[in-house]
Amino acid sequence: MKLHNKVNKIILKQQILESAEPRTTLSFYKYFHIGNPQIFRDHLYLLLDPLGVLGRIYIAKEGINAQISVPSVNIETFKNSLSQISFLDGVRLNVAIQDNGKSFIKLVIKVKSKIVADGLNDPNFKAWDYGTHLSASAFNEITSKPETILVDMRNHYESEVGHFENAIIPDVDTFKDELDYVVKLLADKKDQPLVMYCTGGIRCEKASAWMKHNGFKDVYQLDGGIIKYAQDVKQNGLQNKFKGKNFVFDERLGERISDDIIAQCHQCGSPWDTHINCSNIGCNLLFLQCPSCSEKYEHCCSETCQKLLELTETEQKAQRKNSDSGIRIFSKGRFQLKP
Repeated sequence: MKLHNKVNKIILKQQILESAEPRTTLSFYKYFHIGNPQIFRDHLYLLLDPLGVLGRIYIAKEGINAQISVPSVNIETFKNSLSQISFLDGVRLNVAIQDNGKSFIKLVIKVKSKIVADGLNDPNFKAWDYGTHLSASAFNEITSKPETILVDMRNHYESEVGHFENAIIPDVDTFKDELDYVVKLLADKKDQPLVMYCTGGIRCEKASAWMKHNGFKDVYQLDGGIIKYAQDVKQNGLQNKFKGKNFVFDERLGERISDDIIAQCHQCGSPWDTHINCSNIGCNLLFLQCPSCSEKYEHCCSETCQKLLELTETEQKAQRKNSDSGIRIFSKGRFQLKP
């Protein structure tokens, strides 16, 4: 039985762009010991694929991390299907704030060593001993106190387009880098209240436990992350302390939380906060590009990539063959894109 979608991604993307089917984008996670991740992975694929679920799901012995899109007509069936799995019965579903139904093009479920890459190998670390969860109102209250330390536990390209007021926003590329960075940065502040936040809560679940493991006494995390916070402040008429966009890891690349534009085009410096990937697939750099620069550089990050697009496909492949793409994200604070 086929347990993978092998249709060409260009075809799949075109299909979802042309589809008028209403879909709901959501995410969920759960830390839970899974004895055989591969068997569970196959079971989950058989459960979700018939429902038309699209998205990216990671399975590991430590649990599950899912970002998916579900046909809106199948939402209740999907919830009932999840409830058949004991440790997912009643799991919190974070529903997207801005959703055009085009967030994913196919269902991908992978078995990983970790559901969030953290680089941690300490056998004494108790990932389940995480910080106190805060509601939106409790978060607003505690972060208003001068002694509270607020830390953004996301990567720099996420926080660049949106973050909470007065938050520490580390200039790091990965969650793995940030864990050690924050421990060292706040080494002399272990007795102060420490509040952490991320997109949907999964990174803070582990990060808050790691901070407690490293001797921090009063650790908190925003329950449900930015996604749930944005929904709760709107529904309950609370002050919104988040400025800008919430970066998301799907085709949308972001959802607006406030009207503030706090980032700049990486090419001309004008106010802009919409990410794109460089049109040169050999580059594929994730960066911020305003409409003017998009037209000027034909959706490329530089004149070099723009010129490469003028080559034939065979010539482009030859250029890509011996190139090392590395980490393809714009490095905030280190350089500015130049032609």
